[in-house]
Amino acid sequence: MGEYVKKKKDMNFQSVEALQQVVNVVNEASAALNDKKRTIRESAIPEVLAGALGAGIGGVGSFAALYGLGTVGLSAAGITSGLAAAGSIVGGGMVAGVFVLALPVAALAAGGVGVAAKLKNKQLRQEKERLYKEALQKHEAIIKAMKEEADATKERMDYLQSLNILLQQAIKDLQKDLGIAA
Repeated sequence: MGEYVKKKKDMNFQSVEALQQVVNVVNEASAALNDKKRTIRESAIPEVLAGALGAGIGGVGSFAALYGLGTVGLSAAGITSGLAAAGSIVGGGMVAGVFVLALPVAALAAGGVGVAAKLKNKQLRQEKERLYKEALQKHEAIIKAMKEEADATKERMDYLQSLNILLQQAIKDLQKDLGIAA
């Protein structure tokens, strides 16, 4: 196993907020697996999925760039409603039940910005590790679904393939940040 990337500028995901996009894709993968009729059209992030499908595997260098393909033409309202639909609370930058941002505040009160920064970095690493495991699980499930639903409609297969592409890239970028040899 390699070493965890400590320099912010070398990280693919530099903050807990940056991980929100991965959370959105993982949530969407869950929805896809729970509803065999769901396609890109019904998803919470249709532009992102369509953009990923258009780019294909290996078409884009990073998850953030891949995710950004779909959101380029979106208005702030569109992005906000997409995030809200994905189950997050916009403004707090918080995903329901995933992490709590009150921790750094408590740490600041307890004494010192250095302590808060260290806790925030630890929190970021833990969140990456948790999300990495979750993304791996969903990726395997999506691949399994693609095999099991080989006779599904083209819309459904495109949907699963777009999730496959996004999850694959998220896993790759998280592996780099966590120092996991691919």
